[in-house]
Amino acid sequence: MTLRLYDTSARQIRDFSPLEPGCVSIYLCGATVQAPPHIGHVRSGLNFDIMRRWFAYRGYDVTFIRNVTDIDDKIITKSAEQGRPWWAIGYENERAFDAAYQALGCLPPTNEPRATGHIPEMVEMMQVLIDRGHAYAADGNVYFDVRSFGDYLALSNQELDNLLQPAGEGETGKRDPRDFAMWKAAKPGEPCWETPFGPGRPGWHLECSAMAHKYLGRVFDIHGGGVDLVFPHHENEIAQSRAFGDDFARYWAHNAWVTMSGEKMSKSLGNSVLVSEMVKQWRPLVLRYYLGTPHYRSTIEYSAEALREAESALGRIEGFLQRGVELAGQVAPAAQVPEAFAAAMDDDFAVPQALAVVHTTVRQGNAALAESDGAAVATAVAEVRAMLGVLGMDPLAAEWSGAASGAGARLDSVVDSLVGLVLEQRQAARARKDYATADAIRDELKRAGLAVEDTPAGPRWELAGE
Repeated sequence: MTLRLYDTSARQIRDFSPLEPGCVSIYLCGATVQAPPHIGHVRSGLNFDIMRRWFAYRGYDVTFIRNVTDIDDKIITKSAEQGRPWWAIGYENERAFDAAYQALGCLPPTNEPRATGHIPEMVEMMQVLIDRGHAYAADGNVYFDVRSFGDYLALSNQELDNLLQPAGEGETGKRDPRDFAMWKAAKPGEPCWETPFGPGRPGWHLECSAMAHKYLGRVFDIHGGGVDLVFPHHENEIAQSRAFGDDFARYWAHNAWVTMSGEKMSKSLGNSVLVSEMVKQWRPLVLRYYLGTPHYRSTIEYSAEALREAESALGRIEGFLQRGVELAGQVAPAAQVPEAFAAAMDDDFAVPQALAVVHTTVRQGNAALAESDGAAVATAVAEVRAMLGVLGMDPLAAEWSGAASGAGARLDSVVDSLVGLVLEQRQAARARKDYATADAIRDELKRAGLAVEDTPAGPRWELAGE
């Protein structure tokens, strides 16, 4: 089946045909690092991580660029509020984003360029646009003339006469209020770079056009980001890049928001849920399952109840895999995922439909466990691991299985030995038909946060659910 994806610019699902056979090039608008990430921020990175993994599974060589916006109005405002250098705030939060992506199992990008590292490329692009009559300098600012680009607003499907262009303080000298700033004149005390147009700093949109051109060339396959970036950011990127002479992105993919009480999760609403705090309350794999299993174009309404439901669903999968390994031994992931799973992923990365195949296979595997059919159990375990592996969610993979090193590994070993000793005492009590003592031991373990299950292979334990 041909892989298909929803193209925002076409407003329909299209067959995916790569620019270069066997290769996929993706540019994703990454973090603006004025603050640490909440789960709404990292959803985009996680959704595109799953897309990237599926392209790789389908045999594509993937080039994945995710930028960092390390200078903008919000970062400068934070610098003034906190009395700290803008670069220190940016770097601190960039590291927080990296930690969040890593905690949730996202693969690192092929390159992760910073805006401030590409000022020369931006200056070159502005000069070309000025020379071609698409941009102009005024009062130290450089603006893009939106009326000079006939296809402006084609992505967001707006009417120019009705447009309200977001504008920042100090954007003086505009010929038309709808023109947008590519370069902002320096203000006292703010960071700036010297250019032929005067000292200043990048506007938000120019950086991505310059970096996409540098790392992916005149044309590339997919440009991604949150749906809130369609306008003005992506619309303005298209205008700059195509007026410069680039064909730019061939497909546009946008993920939906994480909301709380029906509103987009954002710091301005005061309803953000920081990843650094969430991983203290929930296992990172549960968070990945929660954020990654809805369709990327579907809004996620945040609630603790929804997270508990995700934890429970994932727990059923993990429980089968653990019992399956106990019966069949260690089982490697299958070389291929089931056809129904592949068909779902090929159809605009339909993870909910793909996950339905996972749960069906788990039910079949549980039935095989009840019959002690080791061969059928092994097959089911292998298929489940293959499917979850493509989604970056295989609980038996080293990154999620608790395979620790150093002090963590020693602690795991000590705990396992101590619990094993207690379970031996419980087994001895059962053997002499002292069921009261055996039940008391089980209850004490439960109070300590451990669940004990008696299986044909002997008792097994795991951390009890909340």
